[in-house]
Formats: sequence, structure tokens, C-alpha cells
Amino acid sequence: MKAFVATHYGVDGLTPSEVPTPAVGADDVLVDVRAASINPLDKMVRNGEFKHLLKYKTPFVLGHDVAGVVTQTGTNVARFAVGDEVYSRPRDLRIGTFAEHIAIDQADVALKPASLSFTEAGAVPLVALAAWQALVDVAKVQPGQKVLVHAGAGGLGSTVIQVAKHLGAYVATTAHTRDVEKVTALGADQVVDYTQQDFSDVLSAYDLVLDSLGGDNLKKSLTILRPGGLAISVVGPPDPAFAAQLRQPLLKPVMALLSRSVRKRATKLGVRYSFLFMQANGSQLAHLADLYDSGALRPVVDLSFDFDRTLDAMAHVEQGKAHGKVVITRGEPTP
Repeated sequence: MKAFVATHYGVDGLTPSEVPTPAVGADDVLVDVRAASINPLDKMVRNGEFKHLLKYKTPFVLGHDVAGVVTQTGTNVARFAVGDEVYSRPRDLRIGTFAEHIAIDQADVALKPASLSFTEAGAVPLVALAAWQALVDVAKVQPGQKVLVHAGAGGLGSTVIQVAKHLGAYVATTAHTRDVEKVTALGADQVVDYTQQDFSDVLSAYDLVLDSLGGDNLKKSLTILRPGGLAISVVGPPDPAFAAQLRQPLLKPVMALLSRSVRKRATKLGVRYSFLFMQANGSQLAHLADLYDSGALRPVVDLSFDFDRTLDAMAHVEQGKAHGKVVITRGEPTP
């Protein structure tokens, strides 16, 4: 089968290749890939930014999001059948959605939202899971709480806005002038145009900040939290809890060192910091599918590219041209 393979770590590491169709384990479903979206995580994994934590052995197929059709099931699979339309964010070390087929553990799979096309469904697993896990599992957001979402027009930010509003939060976001109307339509109660204002000058006493930019943006985010408030970053630095998530306790001191500065600053300000690296979860995807079908959530797709143009799709995202998710498709027309 054709796939886009990371032959080595680096910006030039991804190349089209012919590889064997994956073997199907007892707990797996084989999925005919109809759509797979591009995430910043794809670039980070391709470039080797997580190579000491997620030990992918090159060559490996890249890609973290998928929507498609089940074509084969393992002997232990009872929840899915051949012909089912599904979507998934496969677990780490078993990624590979930039391909014609992928074998996925059934625990990471859910039926595709019936109201979404394959292109739309392929855009949402990773960002929807990240939004849900940040807001519900980690922050436990309650109605009336104040949430700041950075980069609200992006793939993750646009999803976090919608999930936070579904949970009853008051939501502020940062966005470019051209995207103010877009994020307002998604439900943002307050929009800070970052070309005109610094969010730290106009926002205060927030319960939660979801940061996807890092660096100085994360440091400033700590200052707009109420006492005891929480800043969650999806770009790091990783904290000691991440070592536990990876089941690598020996890395705990390393994670503590990497995040020492931001955690020390948070403590000084009387607030909290947490790093989020989302986890595959088919049960949560099933719940999120219901939210998409009810209209509580909707995908935000920027562009779709034919599967053969996967490298062009990656470049479009890396050049900062995307306003929403970029999806590669097989068997669906592209605009």
C-alpha cells in the first residue's frame, strides 16, 4: 500500500513509499483510510522532538487522525464490524494514518459522527480529545468559570471554544483581526485581537488558560489567572506528571527540571501549571460523536488535499497558512 513514511528525523524526513498492509491483531480493526488531518504533532514527531520520549523506529508511517471504513476485524473484536464508518486518534507508537490502511486497537476507535463527512470527521479526533481531556479531565470546568483559549481560530482553539461553551464557561480567546468574526460565531464571549492588544493588559481573574503557543505567551498567561487558577499547555514544557503518563518514572526528575522555571513562576503567583499530552480514547470519541451529531460541536476545516498531496498539506500547515484543520482525503472530492 502507499503511505507517507518518516525515513529519518528532520524536515525532509517524510516521503511517499510502498509499505506492507498492516497486520491485524486480535484486538485490532483494519481501517480503509478515507481522511486524515494534519496536526502540529505530526511535524514535531517527524522532526524528532519527542524521540527520547516516544521511541519511534524509522522508517514509520506518520499521521495521528483518521476517519474511514472497517475492512477487517481481529478475533477479539465484537464492537465493530466490516463496513462500519469509524474515526480515531490511534495511540502513540501505533500511529500511521497517512496511508491507505491502518490497523488500530479497538479501544481507540469509535463510530464516526453520522452527521459528518469523512473529511469533517477526519479533522476532529485529536483536537476534540485534547479539548475534552484538558477541560473535563484535568481542569474539571464548571458552568460560569472563565476560560481563556489562545489561538481560537486554529484547529485546537476552535474546538476548545466550543467544548468550553458546551460546559457553560465564559470564554475569551485571542485571534487575528481577520478571525474575530469567526471565533465569535464559534461562541467566544470576548475576543482579544492580538494585533491591537496584549491579552495580559485586558484580562484578569480567569480560572483556566489553555495555551498552545508556549514561551512568553505561557508566562504571561499565568498572570491573568485568579489565585489557584490553572494554566494548561499542550506544547510544554512537560511536567513530572507526564513521566507517569508515559509510565517512565525515571524521567520524572528530567521533566521536573524542564518545567522548573514555569512551575516556580506559577507557585510565586499562587497559580498552577499542567502539561497536557492527550491520550487515545475511543469511549470519549463516542461521546464526542454525540456532541457533533447534536450540533453542540462542529468541525472547522480550512482546506482538504488529495492523499497524493500529503506533503503539500504538511507544508500548508507549517507555513502558517491554515485557518482551521487541513485534511488529506482518499475517495472524497477536494474543493
